[in-house]
Amino acid sequence: MATSAAPRLLPPGLSAGRALPFPALRLSARRWLSRGGAPRPPGAGEAASAAGLLRDAAAAAAAEDEAPRSGPGGKARRAPEEASVLLFPGQGSQFVGMGRGLLRYPNVRELYRVAEGVLGYDLLGLCCQGPGAQLERTVHSQPAVFVSSLAAVEKLHQEQPRVVESCVVAAGFSIGEYAALVFAGAIDYAEALYAVKVRAEAMQEASEAVPSGMLSVIGRHNSNYVTACLEAREYCKSLGIENPVCEVSNYLFPGSRVIAGHLQALEFLQQNSKKYSFVRVKMLPVSGAFHTQLMEPAMGPLSEALNSINIQKPLIPVYSNVENRRYTEPKQIQRLLVKQLVSPVKWEQTMHAIYERKKGSKTQGKCSTVLC
Repeated sequence: MATSAAPRLLPPGLSAGRALPFPALRLSARRWLSRGGAPRPPGAGEAASAAGLLRDAAAAAAAEDEAPRSGPGGKARRAPEEASVLLFPGQGSQFVGMGRGLLRYPNVRELYRVAEGVLGYDLLGLCCQGPGAQLERTVHSQPAVFVSSLAAVEKLHQEQPRVVESCVVAAGFSIGEYAALVFAGAIDYAEALYAVKVRAEAMQEASEAVPSGMLSVIGRHNSNYVTACLEAREYCKSLGIENPVCEVSNYLFPGSRVIAGHLQALEFLQQNSKKYSFVRVKMLPVSGAFHTQLMEPAMGPLSEALNSINIQKPLIPVYSNVENRRYTEPKQIQRLLVKQLVSPVKWEQTMHAIYERKKGSKTQGKCSTVLC
C-alpha cells in the first residue's frame, strides 16, 4: 500500500530504498496550508505524511533488496567513493541576495511560497532584496538560513543527484540542525519552519532583554578560554552586573571557539585578547548570546512548538549539536533541540564523531565537497 504511493513522492532517478523525503516537501506544504498554518496536535491525523510514506516505501524496498555488499549484521554497505555527508550552516551565513540564484530550480519557489504562508511575510523578497539590517535580525535570519539551505539542496539534487542519493549522514550547525532533520525525513518542512519561527521570535526577545552578543576567537594551543571567561565575568561584576554570563558557546575547530555573553564581557576580552593568547577576535553579526543561559526564556516557547508537531526517527543518521552523537528517537530530538538553546554547539566534536571509526573497521563514508 505504501509502495504504491511512493512513485508520486519520489523524484525521477531516485530509488525507493534510498530516496530521502526532502523532494516531496510540496505534499507536506499543501497539508500545512490546508490546516491554515496551525500546528498539528501530537498523534492527531495525517499519519501518512510525506516522510511517513517514504519511510514505508524505503522499508518495503529494503526488504526486497538482496544487498550484495553487506557488512556486520547483514546491513548494506556503501563504498567510500559512493557516500556523502551533508552539512547545513547556522545563523551568520545570511546575506542579501541569498536564494536569488536558486529560483530556477524545481520546488524552490514553492519552498518560499510556503514560507510566506507560515511566517506571515515575504521571506524571498527579504532574502533577495534586503534591507540587510532586517535580514540580520534573528527573527528573520534564522528562517532565511533554514529555507535557503533547503533550497540549495534542490539545486544540489538537480546538478549532483548522486550526492543527495548517497548521503549517509547529515548534521547542521545550530539552526542548521533543523534543515538536517528535514532533509533526513524526521520533520516535515512546513512544521519544522513553524518551530524555527517560534525559536527565532523567542531568541530575538531573549536577546533584546539583555545587551549581549557572540565573539569569534582564533586561539593558540595555550589559549586559556576558561580563565578568560572567568575574568571577563569578574570584570562585569565590578561594573555592577548581576549574574554575568561569559562562556564558550561554539566549538568550531581546533584553535577556534566562539564566546558568548554580556557585551561588557566581550568588550573586555577584545581589549585583553593578547593576555589570553588569542590571535584574532571578531564580533559576529548576531543579536544575542546564543547557546548560553541567557537564552533560557526561549526554552518554553520552543518546547511548546516542538510538542505540537510530528517528529519521527530520521531515515539517515543526524548528529546532535548538544551530545555530538546521532539522534535515536523522536523524544530525544525534541529534548535536545530545546537544550541546544542553552548548550554549546559541539561542532568540532561532532565532526570527529562522524568520521572516527572503531579499531579494525573500514571507512564507510567520506565527506562531500558540498556544504549547504
